[in-house]
Amino acid sequence: MKFLFFLLISAISILAQNKVIIDSKSEKAMFIGECNLDAFQDSSFAWWYNSEFENYEPNPDILNTLKQNLDEYKIEIILGSWCSDSRREVPRFIKILDLLDYDPAQIEIIAVDREKSAPELDIESKGIELVPTFIFVKDGKEMGRIIETPLKTLEEDILEIIKN
Repeated sequence: MKFLFFLLISAISILAQNKVIIDSKSEKAMFIGECNLDAFQDSSFAWWYNSEFENYEPNPDILNTLKQNLDEYKIEIILGSWCSDSRREVPRFIKILDLLDYDPAQIEIIAVDREKSAPELDIESKGIELVPTFIFVKDGKEMGRIIETPLKTLEEDILEIIKN
């Protein structure tokens, strides 16, 4: 009985985190609020997420360097599931983290609407102007961000952040 209760609570928690609404501009589904990685397997989003995730090939030499230092950081990902840059960069970023065996519990994913807001969440304090925005936090202090598109590649930009 305890197992069924735990399973039910887990399912409710997962569903509550991955809230989907209809975008008034495109009339398509979009995430809003807190999400987890399972959200991207929803049929409305898997077509773009899986394609980018599978096809991205990060530089293995840079990954080896990142593996040694990235665990010290919490990562916040603010995205718009309606945004082409988010659809390209977020799956690539997650692939990098996956290849590094980065702890998914250290990732916070927040989906925003076209006005860069999410109900019941304090997005304004994060100063989000463009999505996606990847924020690297160490010991409670922001250490750097990647905004919209990387300056070089995602893995090179991550390396620059953790080197400083």
